[in-house]
Amino acid sequence: MRHPREQSGITLIGFLVVLMVVGFFAFLIMRLFPVYTEYYGLRQAMKAVAAEPGITTRSPEQVKQLLDTKLYISYVTSVKKNHMRVTRQGGDYLLNVRYEVRGPLLYNLEYIATFDHTETLSRGGPAP
Repeated sequence: MRHPREQSGITLIGFLVVLMVVGFFAFLIMRLFPVYTEYYGLRQAMKAVAAEPGITTRSPEQVKQLLDTKLYISYVTSVKKNHMRVTRQGGDYLLNVRYEVRGPLLYNLEYIATFDHTETLSRGGPAP
């Protein structure tokens, strides 16, 4: 006869529960990872626009066109020109992009991811 202290480990049912939880979170990550990598590409493109020499001498439409070109190069497809706003604040421009992405999650469940990022376009270049 064995003593309870000699037995250790996880039962099959416990292992299956742990496996289901890990699998569920892996599934969520697989569904949401492309959305967040696209947002990261947007932020990089906005920083590249802010680093352009003479960006404050361009019109808001030219700034939008430049950002749209950089987004096309970065394979960012969720952001359209109507999501971009260029406003003047003092002597600087503020480039704001606000958009949302909807997608299927599981059966009749969907996710909605909302993103909002602002970059200052100043005469001295991007802020550190």
